[in-house]
Amino acid sequence: MLQEKPSVRIIIVGIIGGIVGSLLTMGVMSRNTHFVPQIGSISQKISIQEDSAVVDAVKKVSPSVVSIATSAKGIGFWGDVVEQKGGGTGFIVTADGLILTNKHVVDGAQEFTVVTNEGKDYKGKVVAVDPLFDLALIKIEGKDLPVVEIGDSTKLDIGQKVIAIGNALGEYQNSVTVGVLSARARAITAASQNGSERLEGLLQTDAPINPGNSGGPLINAAGQVIGINTAVDAQGNSIGFAIPIHLAKAAVDSYTKSGRIVRSFLGVRYINITHEFAALNHLDVSNGALIMPSQGNLLSIVPGGPADKAGLKENDIITAVNGEKIEQSKSLVTILSAYTPGTKVEVTYMRKGKEEKVTVELTELKDTK
Repeated sequence: MLQEKPSVRIIIVGIIGGIVGSLLTMGVMSRNTHFVPQIGSISQKISIQEDSAVVDAVKKVSPSVVSIATSAKGIGFWGDVVEQKGGGTGFIVTADGLILTNKHVVDGAQEFTVVTNEGKDYKGKVVAVDPLFDLALIKIEGKDLPVVEIGDSTKLDIGQKVIAIGNALGEYQNSVTVGVLSARARAITAASQNGSERLEGLLQTDAPINPGNSGGPLINAAGQVIGINTAVDAQGNSIGFAIPIHLAKAAVDSYTKSGRIVRSFLGVRYINITHEFAALNHLDVSNGALIMPSQGNLLSIVPGGPADKAGLKENDIITAVNGEKIEQSKSLVTILSAYTPGTKVEVTYMRKGKEEKVTVELTELKDTK
C-alpha cells in the first residue's frame, strides 16, 4: 500500500506577505599584533553596500506594484445582503495596464479597484485565469504605465537575497521585507476559504508572509521579478512560497497571443516521488511521477485524455518527457508547462520494473473551477 509523507499544513492567504531581513556581520583577524582592524568601519561599509542594493531594487520595482481591493455581494447571517471585501497585490507587466496577480486574490470577487504606487485608482477587470497555476491577469485602462523587469527564475542560488513588496495586511501599501531564497521546487497543498489546491514547483523563502501580499512580486537584488508571493506555512512564521516567474511569464505570453491562458494537459493523477517515498514503497526509481490508483471518483487517468489514448496505466512511473528527467527540483507539471496543446512529446515511464516509451499528443487543459 502506497504511503505518503504527512503534508505540511499550508494556507493560501487571499492577501499575502513578505520576507524577514537578515543581518550580515563580519569579524576580522590579523597575524600582525600591531594592527588593530577597524571592525566597525568594515561592518558599516558592508551594511551600506547591502542596504544600497535593496534600496535601488525597491526604487526600481515599486512604481509597478499595485494594491488590489476586491468586493462582492454575499448573504449575511440574517439573510440580508452584505458586502464582502478583500484584497491583495499585483504588478504591472504591460504599459497598457495588464496586471499579474494570484487567482485566489480575485476568486469570487465582482468588483476590483487597483491602486497604483502613486495613489491613483483604476477600475480593474479579470481578463484571464490560469487553469493550472494560482495566477490571474487583471486589466486596467492605462497608458505608458511603469512595468516590471522579469528575471530568470530557472537560474537561482539557494541563499541569495530576495525582496518582497506588497500590500501587507491589506492596508500597508508597498511594504518591503527582505530575506533569502531557502529552497526551490517545493510542492504544497494550500488551503483557502475556497478550498484547497495542490501547487508545485514553488520557491521557498524565509518569509513571514502577511495577509495582503498575495500576488505581489518577489524580486532579486537587481530589481528583477523572480516570483509571485502566494502562500505561507501555517505552522511556521518564516516559511513562505512563491510561484516562479518563468511559469507566470508563460501565462502572460499565452494571453498576449490568444487572449486566454492556455496550458497543456496529460490527464493523469499522480504523486511526485521522493527518495523517502521510493524507499518506503520499494519503488524501482527514486524520482518521477507515480500515476496514482483510482479511488472512488478520483480517477488515475482521465478517460479519453492524452495519457489514456497513449496507453498509460495506474502505477506507471513517468520518469521523463522528451528526455527531460522528472526530479524533486523539476516536477511533471513544471515540465509540461513548457509545451503548448497539440504538441507531441515522448514520455518515458517504468512499468513493472521495465522502462517503456510512448508518444503522447498533449491537449488543452480546461479550467474546471
